[in-house]
Amino acid sequence: MKSIISTVSNDICTDNRVHKIAMTLLANGYKITVVGRKLKHSKDLSDRPYKTKRFKLLFNKGPLFYLNLNLRLFIYLMQSKEDIILSNDLDTLPACRSAASLRKKKLVYDSHELFPEVPELVNRPLVKKIWLYLERKLIKKIDLGLTVSPSIAEYYMNAYSITFEVIKNLSKFRFDYEFEDIQKNTDNKIIIYQGALNIGRGIELAIQSMSFIDNATLIIAGSGDIEQKLKSLAKKMNIEKKVRFTGRLAFEELWQYTRNADLGVSLEEDMGLNYRYALPNKLFDYIQARLPVIVSDLPEMKKIIDKYKIGEILIQRSPENLANIISQMLNNYISDGKYTSNLALAARELCWEKEEEKLRILFKQLYE
Repeated sequence: MKSIISTVSNDICTDNRVHKIAMTLLANGYKITVVGRKLKHSKDLSDRPYKTKRFKLLFNKGPLFYLNLNLRLFIYLMQSKEDIILSNDLDTLPACRSAASLRKKKLVYDSHELFPEVPELVNRPLVKKIWLYLERKLIKKIDLGLTVSPSIAEYYMNAYSITFEVIKNLSKFRFDYEFEDIQKNTDNKIIIYQGALNIGRGIELAIQSMSFIDNATLIIAGSGDIEQKLKSLAKKMNIEKKVRFTGRLAFEELWQYTRNADLGVSLEEDMGLNYRYALPNKLFDYIQARLPVIVSDLPEMKKIIDKYKIGEILIQRSPENLANIISQMLNNYISDGKYTSNLALAARELCWEKEEEKLRILFKQLYE
């Protein structure tokens, strides 16, 4: 039985992609250990069927955090006996690359995003340059590269002449019986944003649009760097009753909110290549919940909407325009069943069960 150690820089709790990949590999006979970090409010992971290990670090941000993280990961990896090291995102790759080289182990790199292109680095050219340097040096030595969208795979090919296999961040298929007990409130519709509360995700725009929308609540499910700023914005606009923050939620807790919503939003701004090429997990969660969606006019998300006709594309980014689209969808399109059959088709085709066979083959080929 081959064994895999998967490394992340988060606390594992809400990383759905890492969990899905671990579960798929576990079901295909691999022994799995997922290694991350322990935060002050991290939730218990004892119900996971695979092994987990979390470190408490001395630093939680900045250069010292990344140094501390990779040092702890490197020491752990050098002592482990796993056959394959799976590095999730660039911030764990230095330790994984070093340990894999010294121990002669297979190295898989799963790039969930274009790390040097995240919005937080847009106005920090020196830091961005450092991450680009690390990426260029480390990425050439991987045995298998995975990523979440065709555009990111194309970027890596153009930049480094390296093939990355696309494993889309699709959600597990949800059956019709999972919606039988839902009684949606026709007098107060639910709009949902789920995911990290960071800059460039269009959450401010969604909040501002609520000033122009009646009989609806915006649920913001997640946590992140700008959470307090978003709460202050809702308070300043005097729309606190229309905007609800749930905080960080475990997978199944989040699903209960998503399946009871009426409309999902994914409104990333065009702030660097990372968001431009984004194909976020929340979009596929909305689809499995049979929710019509509003997405930004960005290439990968736009392809999904254009192909399946399951929502609308926001082109003019203003609160008034977004509110008009939301109101039209809630009051007309959804009640008329405009998206119903298309969402059913999309849910069948865009599900994790379609991706995991490809994942299984790719890992098997590491030893062929």
